[in-house]
Order: sequence, then C-alpha cells, then structure tokens
Amino acid sequence: MDSRVDPIRAEVVARHLLASAEEMGATLMRTAFSPNIKERADCSTAIFDAAGQVVALAQRVPIHLGSMVGAVDEIRARFKLEDIRPGDMFVANDPYNGGGSHLPDINVIAPVFCEGRIVAYVANIAHHADVGGMVPGSEAAVCKTIFQEGLRIPPVKIVAEGKVNRDLVDIILLNSRTPQERDGDLKAQFAANVVGIRAVTGLMQRYGVEQTEATIAAYLDFTERRFRAAIARLPRGTYVAEDYLDGDSEGELAKIQLALTVSEGQLHFDFEGSGRQVASARNIPYRALLATVYTVAKSLLDPDVPANAGYYRTLQIEAPPGSVVGPTPPAAVGARSISCGVLGDVVAAALSQAMPDKALARSGPHHLVVLSGTDPRSGDYFVNYETVAGGMGARPYRDGVDAVRVHASGASNLPVEALEHAYPFMIERYALWEGSGGAGKYRGGMGVLRDYRIIADDVTVSLSSERQHVAAQGMEGAAAGRPGEFIFNPGRPDERKLPAAAGEVALPRGSVLRIATPGGGGYGAPTTRDEAAVERDLREGRVHGRS
Repeated sequence: MDSRVDPIRAEVVARHLLASAEEMGATLMRTAFSPNIKERADCSTAIFDAAGQVVALAQRVPIHLGSMVGAVDEIRARFKLEDIRPGDMFVANDPYNGGGSHLPDINVIAPVFCEGRIVAYVANIAHHADVGGMVPGSEAAVCKTIFQEGLRIPPVKIVAEGKVNRDLVDIILLNSRTPQERDGDLKAQFAANVVGIRAVTGLMQRYGVEQTEATIAAYLDFTERRFRAAIARLPRGTYVAEDYLDGDSEGELAKIQLALTVSEGQLHFDFEGSGRQVASARNIPYRALLATVYTVAKSLLDPDVPANAGYYRTLQIEAPPGSVVGPTPPAAVGARSISCGVLGDVVAAALSQAMPDKALARSGPHHLVVLSGTDPRSGDYFVNYETVAGGMGARPYRDGVDAVRVHASGASNLPVEALEHAYPFMIERYALWEGSGGAGKYRGGMGVLRDYRIIADDVTVSLSSERQHVAAQGMEGAAAGRPGEFIFNPGRPDERKLPAAAGEVALPRGSVLRIATPGGGGYGAPTTRDEAAVERDLREGRVHGRS
C-alpha cells in the first residue's frame, strides 16, 4: 500500500464502504414490493469511485456486477459532467447499450457530489419479475431475439435533481404485466441510493475528499498486488477446458471453449473456438462473461481478496464476436445466468489444472420456472419468477455443497411460506434429490426436488435450464451428477417429462409441476470413499449404497 496512506485508515474506509453497500441492500430488500427482491434477495448494491471503478460490492448476486459496471461506464461516456447534477439518478437495463446483462435486471445509478464535484457513484440492481416481452417474467430460453424479451432501456435520467421523471416511469409500468410491483420496486431502488449517497458523503466529510480518494486508490492498488501474488503461485502455462450449453433445439449443443494462459501476475482467458451465438436466450453477453470470470477466479485463487476493481486489472478476457460468449445484437440473452453456471465450470476446470489441490468438479446450475396467471383469491394477475438451486461439484478434500447457487448466481430459493402466501400454489414436496450428486471419494452436491400443486385455473409456466442433456462431470474417476428434469404430474398415469426449455405451458388446476435440479460431479473413485462417510450417506438417505 502507498506509504503515504495510513493502512489502518485504509481498512476503516474500505469497511465503511462495504458496510454502506450492505446497508443499501438491506434498504432495497426491506422496502421492495415483489417477493423476488424482498424474499429471494435477487438484487445487488455497489459503490464506485469517480472514475467508475468498483470499490465496494455487497456479497449478493455476483453476476449483477457486470451489469452495474457497464451502466456506470456508459453513463460517464454518454453524459458530460456538467450535465450531471446532485439529486440525479439514471436507469438502464439493455446489455447492448451499457445497461446490464439481461432486461429484467434494472440498474439505478446515482452520482455522489462533495465539494461541488462527483466523488463517487452508488448503484443498485433489482431483478424485476416482469418487464414485458413475449412471455411472463421476461425471461425464457425459447426467446429468439432480444426484442422478444421485454422493454429495453439505455442509460437515461429517471430522477433529475431529486424530481422523478414520471413520464419514463409510466413507460416502464405500461410495459409490465405487474405494474404495481414495478412501481414499488423502483421506489425501493431510489431509496437504496439515497442511503448510499448519505453514507459516502459522510465518509468524505469525515476524512476529506482528497484524503479519502487517495486512500481508496491505494486500497485498489493493494488488492491488485495481493491478487498478482496469488497468480504468481500458479505454474505458468496454457490450460484448455470446454463444456456445452444446450443449443437451438432439444438435444443440440453449443460449445464453450477456453484457453487460460498463466503468466507472471496475469491471467489471460481466451474463448476463441466457442460455438456461434444461438437462436435462443442462452447466449452470454460480455458483461456477464466478465462477472463470471471475475467471480470464479476470486473464489478459487483468493476468496478473501477484497471484491473491488483492483484485482480485475490482473485478468484479461477475450471472446470472439458472434459467439455464444460474445453475442451481437439482436441475440437473445435472457437466460444467461443459467448458462453462466456452465461457463463457470469451464473457468474452474481450466484453473483446476493449474491448482489441482484446490480443484472443483463441475456443478449443477439452478433451474428457472416462471409461473403466471390470475390469483383466484384476489382476481389480480401475478408473475412468480423463481429459480431453484442445484448442486456444487466436489473438491479433492470435501463433498460438494447441496442445494446451492453455483459460481455467479446468488439469489435464494423462495421460502415455501412466502410463496404460498403470495401465489395460488401449494408446495407438496421440497427436498434434496436423493442420489443426484455424483458418487466419488468425495460426493457431488445434491440437487433439489420441488413439487408445485396448482390451485388456480389459468396458470402457465415457462421453463429454462441447463444440464438436462450434458451432466456435470466428475473428476479423477468420480461419477457425474444427475441431469435435471421438469416433470408434469409425477407418479400419475399422465406423467410426462417437459422440455428443458419451453414457453407458457398450461398447468390445469390440481396438476403438479416438479422441478428436479442437477447435481454436482464427484471427485475420486467411489470405491475409495471413507466407510464412515458411506454410513452417513445411507443414514441421511442420500444414496442406497456405495455407488
């Protein structure tokens, strides 16, 4: 750290900013209207310096990082400094115009002024359950272009000197199937930024603008040096990995190819050779690619390194335009979070070759269901956007984690009580999926079974997933995790398996929808699993035998 900067003060400033970002997140969740934000925490908050570098990021949904970084950069490019005033806030969501990584994630960004100039930005992102488009929920793998996915918003002012631009808000609300929720969630986003502005301004006033800015810059430099030291411990060379997303139709595949080069204090991620962008919403836009690489690299190399832009400087990322990891307009990108589960596996697989003692087998990403219809209790139209966690891959020293978000995903499963209170469904089963984790010396994490009984008349569901055709592979002789499934009326005479991706499938009253999420791959030969661990597996009902 810069010798002119007090290291104790630097830590105090960094912790203050992180606490401020967390306070913003708490404000957003406690004032939001929709269960997706207030219960599932599908939101993120961050603080940036005057140059748009991340200085503090609340630990919620890592993929949101790319969305906010792109929005701040685009605001600084689109607006002259003299046209940005205290009390302004900007809104954006379009991945091709600096607004995020898919349309339901709406960014709200505000400048922080002190001593007459911008000294920072505060930002939050909230996943809105519906922003229009061809299907309720504005996210389905079956969408073919971004024009089918909902309302697109470039970075524009939504609040000018403290006054909300009601015309713009009305446009957003008119394009949503659930406008009351959108109105309440937007107001919660405004409130979160007000909290952040107050906290950052107080910090600047306490230590002085110049001293605080110098301290932040030194802390970013310290983070960079720390991460370069972690990279330096890796053997130099190039490591290649690949995996597959589902393609344009059931059974087709789209390759993600990575060549990772480790040099002195630098990692270079080259995705040349990846498949062409697909005519579905599985494509991964550039900002989501960045967020996933940043997250996986940090989690494997140095999980405790500060989550700021300092360590981003050590990572170089290239993706060919027009590929599944570098789509160009008008490619659909709505289901990018599930795809990033597979992308994270590719990044982890390459890094695992360079650090086999900390290797990670492949994982089962979450599955998405968007249930919509009319609630017979109120007569109101609803959209229930919900993702259900999968299983993490095993490590060389421990079992995989059950029922968890993997890599860049972070929102929680919606609690049963909150779901049944808000929507006309009954959860008849919610459990770990027995045997779904890949067998091994260390077992892969288990996926989830969740059964929804429908108690309304006009309900439809849209489905999106990965790893229903390409399982999460194990390592060193271990078994793969079990692929995921969507099942209509399990155990009945009319039981049938639903597609891995579908839009607006009718679910009659009394029918049951089962979501079975994929498990993670194991590590090491199953025959070498410790006897005590085998007995525990049997006792806990995870498996019926050693395999």
